[in-house]
Amino acid sequence: MGRLIAVVLFIAVLVPGVLLAREWWLAAGRRAVAAGSVELAEPTADGMRALHRQALHGRRVRRLGLLLGLAGVIATVVLFAEASVFLWLPVLVLGLLAGVLLAEATRPRPRWKLSSPPRRPRRAELISGWLVGIMRVVVAGDVAAAVVLQRAGELSDAVFWAVLVAPVTAWLLAEIALLRALVRPLPAEGADVPVDEALRTWTAHLVTAATSVLALLPLGTLLLRAGIDPDRVTEGYDFLPVILVAGGFSALAAGAAVAGFLVTWLRPVHSSARALAG
Repeated sequence: MGRLIAVVLFIAVLVPGVLLAREWWLAAGRRAVAAGSVELAEPTADGMRALHRQALHGRRVRRLGLLLGLAGVIATVVLFAEASVFLWLPVLVLGLLAGVLLAEATRPRPRWKLSSPPRRPRRAELISGWLVGIMRVVVAGDVAAAVVLQRAGELSDAVFWAVLVAPVTAWLLAEIALLRALVRPLPAEGADVPVDEALRTWTAHLVTAATSVLALLPLGTLLLRAGIDPDRVTEGYDFLPVILVAGGFSALAAGAAVAGFLVTWLRPVHSSARALAG
């Protein structure tokens, strides 16, 4: 009976990761609608310049993030020699995601005439509130797990600060990008509105996905670390290690799934002006 309960608990803890992947699958539909609106519209010259400028800015900053990741890999090799082999991928991913977040948080304001009186979108028009809320909860969970394990003496100071600073910094950059996307007034020209909404939608999903990945992967690792601790294993059936291990696997799987969706959002908004061909 105890084994059956353990299996049921394990499956139940995996469910949140599946639901998160489903939410991002639904977000892909929002992306398709936003991209389709741009394709069907006839942006003004200012709108086309804004699309080109935003795409160029995103590529430049993401390349900078890649260079930072490569520099970090070299630094780990110099500092830790052979022991750095397990750090190459995390450091490179950290640099890439940092580039994504910096690109969205520092996007230049589009140079078109703004609406008067100012009209601003609601967050629900850009991204699901569930995705933003889950991002914040996961960051909070990562911080809580790091603090608990550090106080228990199971994390070194270096590891503690690494798993704490990266998600919190990513969350701050994401909140800045989301705030900028919400407070900027809509363009005055109706043809540029779909372009502007698509740019905001891309930003909201990119920063939310990048921050979620940077929080889910460390959280999953910390939960697995806590779950496989021999000191927590007792005689009989102890369900806490089962929950921790299942939560760790769920967080890691969800992080990998969100990273997959993030890659699809990296393609910039573009317009082929199909409306002119009809």
